[in-house]
Amino acid sequence: MSESLVVCDVDGDLVKKLREFRFRKETNNAAIIMKIDKDRQLVILDEEHEDISPDDLKDELPERQPRFVVYSYKYQHDDGRVSYPLCFIFSSPVGCKPEQQMMYAGSKNKLVQTVELTKVFEIRNTEDLTEEWLREKLGFFR
Repeated sequence: MSESLVVCDVDGDLVKKLREFRFRKETNNAAIIMKIDKDRQLVILDEEHEDISPDDLKDELPERQPRFVVYSYKYQHDDGRVSYPLCFIFSSPVGCKPEQQMMYAGSKNKLVQTVELTKVFEIRNTEDLTEEWLREKLGFFR
């Protein structure tokens, strides 16, 4: 193999922000969108959003570049209970540069372990990110 898989480190400030995000008290949907700084080989903060629906979130994701998202979602269960699962969403759209896809794919597991998340999903088309899609994915974790 001529090219080794690049695993990027996670920015220290971002790790702190993600830990705070995990224990947030707000009950609205919120997202932290992350990207890779190719030159520094570091996962860094791209954008933060409060009170954002899955449909609005998809509009924030680039159509031709990968992104990592940690999404706090207000999940209304069929039995009336409400929970706030933290979801890790890897957006890796078709049409990205292969080098970019490799860098994100190689760094995904390290980021998931750093943030200690279990609900990990991947989308290949930003249009797939809908409330219905997310509810279906979360249905497996009952």
